[in-house]
Amino acid sequence: MPKFSIALLPGDGIGREVTPAAFELAVEAAERSGSTLESTSYDWGTDYYFANGRMMPPDALELLSRHDAILLGAVGHPDVPDNITLNGLLLPIRRAFDQYANVRPAILYEGVESPLKNFRSGDIDMIVVRENTEGEYAQIGGFVHERHAHELAIQTAVFTHHGVERIIRYAFELARKRDSKRLVTSITKSNAQGFSMVLWDRVFREVAEQYPDIQTESLLVDAAAMNFIRRPNSFDVVVASNLFGDILSDISAIITGSIGLAASANIDPSHTFPSMFEPVHGSAPDIVGKGVANPLAAVLSAAMMLDHLGLAEASRQLDSAIRLLLAQARVRTADLGGLSSTDDVVAELKRLLH
Repeated sequence: MPKFSIALLPGDGIGREVTPAAFELAVEAAERSGSTLESTSYDWGTDYYFANGRMMPPDALELLSRHDAILLGAVGHPDVPDNITLNGLLLPIRRAFDQYANVRPAILYEGVESPLKNFRSGDIDMIVVRENTEGEYAQIGGFVHERHAHELAIQTAVFTHHGVERIIRYAFELARKRDSKRLVTSITKSNAQGFSMVLWDRVFREVAEQYPDIQTESLLVDAAAMNFIRRPNSFDVVVASNLFGDILSDISAIITGSIGLAASANIDPSHTFPSMFEPVHGSAPDIVGKGVANPLAAVLSAAMMLDHLGLAEASRQLDSAIRLLLAQARVRTADLGGLSSTDDVVAELKRLLH
């Protein structure tokens, strides 16, 4: 029986509520397909920060490297600046493990209403592929004359040919695997960013020539934001830089019904290092402890984890259970217009898995 080791990082807020639930369901799905998931939980995040002055211990990356995958809940606290939480935990993991492909599906499921008019289930089915280790989030820069009248802040975006080429190629390979439009849309702002985005455009054209079976489209990011609202059904695979992909994937999440359905994966396609899977939603401190958090984004992220580990049938079963739950429209949390609790949703998913 294949056995996999999973690092659980529940993190903060509702992450502590949805992560164990998602893992429990992933275990059941894996067992039904003849595999075993074992977990080690790491209590890192802002509570750890308050006690130790850092988001995770010095040997955190070494500990995580021993696992096959990482399942993350959410990170964030109202009393800690987001730049500390992001740079103290999430970004170091992505960079250290070369998780250069951030993959965020956006699907308008049966039984879920879009806030957009005239779009029904199945009309929206896209994946935003976001470059995840360089670009605008490279964290190169600093302050001069900090906190004085003439303070200077420098933030440098880093785009390498290697980094741009591999994420664009990943998007094309993904488009080939999807039973959809076989279209890759590239997002830039090369009219204003005359070096980094011009490089991106040029590499996109170079890679596209090697995939004559895939259609292509190039959009400026402002036009893309508009078209995510105006014609979201026209997109298939969207590839973008770290910043642009981050913003657009939040738009894609909300137009498909709720950020509580938005899953994501931070992938090292080579499998050299563990990949990390996480819901897109934040720690939601306003609903912590109320038992009403939607666990589906975390469960969908766990299904992506199963697929990455080679457990395609287990992933399919978990995904099918979620789709059936949504289509039945009986058990759902408040963000989807229902009155169900987190535990109600988990219990119903368990029933549908059996």
